Amino acid sequence: MDSDFDEFLHAPARLTVVALLAPASWTEFGFIRDSVGTSDSALSKQLSALAAEGYVEVRKQPGAGARRTLARLTPHGRKAFLAHASALERIAAAARAPQPADPGTVQPTSVEAV
Repeated sequence: MDSDFDEFLHAPARLTVVALLAPASWTEFGFIRDSVGTSDSALSKQLSALAAEGYVEVRKQPGAGARRTLARLTPHGRKAFLAHASALERIAAAARAPQPADPGTVQPTSVEAV
């Protein structure tokens, strides 16, 4: 396995959240939830897990009538995401690369008309 492949980050829910946060600065919880298509509780769980690993920073801000929850990648999270994305690209490239023929298989040959 590629050394940059991050098992923790690869979980679909976490990878989706981190990919959404990668091009942004602070992002509102509601936007993340709606973009990912998950519930408040499921997103909260993923953000907490990502924050516990140091990948995401979560901030609560007072707003008009309610607190706003914002999240962003930390420098560590951004580096980990970019490394993991590169690992996935290398894995995909290897899967697309032509494979050498297995010596135990018969390769088709062309038959010329005589």
